[in-house]
Amino acid sequence: MTKLSISIIVSFLFLAYLSVVQGLNFDITKYGGTPNSDITQAFIKVWKEACASPGAAKIVIPSGKYRTSGIDAQGPCKSPIEIQVDGTIQAPSDINQCHKGIDQWIRFGTMDHLTLSGKGIFDGQGAATWKQGTAAWSKNHKVNNKVSMNMGFYFVNNSIITGITSKDSKNFHFMVYGCENITFDGVKVSAPGDSTNTDGIHLGKSTDVKILNTDIATGDDCVSLGDGSRKVLVQNVNCGPGHGISVGSLGKFQNEDNVEGLTVKNCKISDTENGVRIKTWPSGPGTLTITDMRFEDITMNNVRNPIIIDQEYCPWNQCNKKNPSKIKISKVIFKNIKGTTKAEEGVVLICSSGVPCDGVELSNVDLKFNGKPAKAVCSNVKPRVSGIAPKCEAYTPPPSG
Repeated sequence: MTKLSISIIVSFLFLAYLSVVQGLNFDITKYGGTPNSDITQAFIKVWKEACASPGAAKIVIPSGKYRTSGIDAQGPCKSPIEIQVDGTIQAPSDINQCHKGIDQWIRFGTMDHLTLSGKGIFDGQGAATWKQGTAAWSKNHKVNNKVSMNMGFYFVNNSIITGITSKDSKNFHFMVYGCENITFDGVKVSAPGDSTNTDGIHLGKSTDVKILNTDIATGDDCVSLGDGSRKVLVQNVNCGPGHGISVGSLGKFQNEDNVEGLTVKNCKISDTENGVRIKTWPSGPGTLTITDMRFEDITMNNVRNPIIIDQEYCPWNQCNKKNPSKIKISKVIFKNIKGTTKAEEGVVLICSSGVPCDGVELSNVDLKFNGKPAKAVCSNVKPRVSGIAPKCEAYTPPPSG
């Protein structure tokens, strides 16, 4: 074999090695996904190749406008994958034209080391759905409300979502379920304050979730924790409009898992219905526990209920309050919380008469209503109070009927 042949072989092997180590780029426009077109089939093709790549792969969706009825990207994949989205991807404005086989419009499932990045926008075009109100979720409209969520992550581990925007989702913006070590950093969620059921980021049965440096404006909870949420950090988040940062609602179903280890820190909550909230259903079968909750260094601006534990949560009178919630709440700290409230009662702690709350602390809670210190009302709880914080007054329930 000549020296030239050996040199060519060595060079080829070196380039092959580099392609594995440095990863491969997959530009969706090379697969037929051009701007102003439907990229559903193009994404299916590019995902199949990227997921099978022996080295790290990067899918690029350049600037421009694209459409898709729905994407279901499933693993496991052979190597880490990054999807860099710099364009705007639009969902059908008619909810019945969304893909029917998956729970969300865009869904990622069963994979490790996913990065979703870029300055792109996922536009759910939800305005027409919001106008239908609660009828939008009825069987008469042949709609499954889960289908209308903008994006879902199911059993996605060791992954990061950064830079992107979720806009005008028909329902929840992000669903995170069964995930471990997943981070949202520098993400934006945008929907009007009157948009129906548009939670920003909802978690369920997930561990080690971080939501950092994120702006959430929506028509429901900015962040909501469902059952089985553990070791969650919400830090440097701007929330509003919306319904605040919530644990729950919980207890409506029998086999719900415990919720533990939430820290909400250095956040600003503005023009919302609630600030930080824990909510459980009365008369429900759920017997899980909620423990180790820490809310600190939070600024409230014109919030109706800045601090609330509500174990009589019963929207639209859908339940019977005769039997107390069976959920035990313990080790909850509200510390260094300041700002303004729309209601005279800035702290509302309504715990279960069956399993009263334990280990609740109010430390340096300085809330003002019309320039005067806000009040605190409490039931079935004796919080430890330190620093500037309102003392508990007895809670008087509103008249029934």
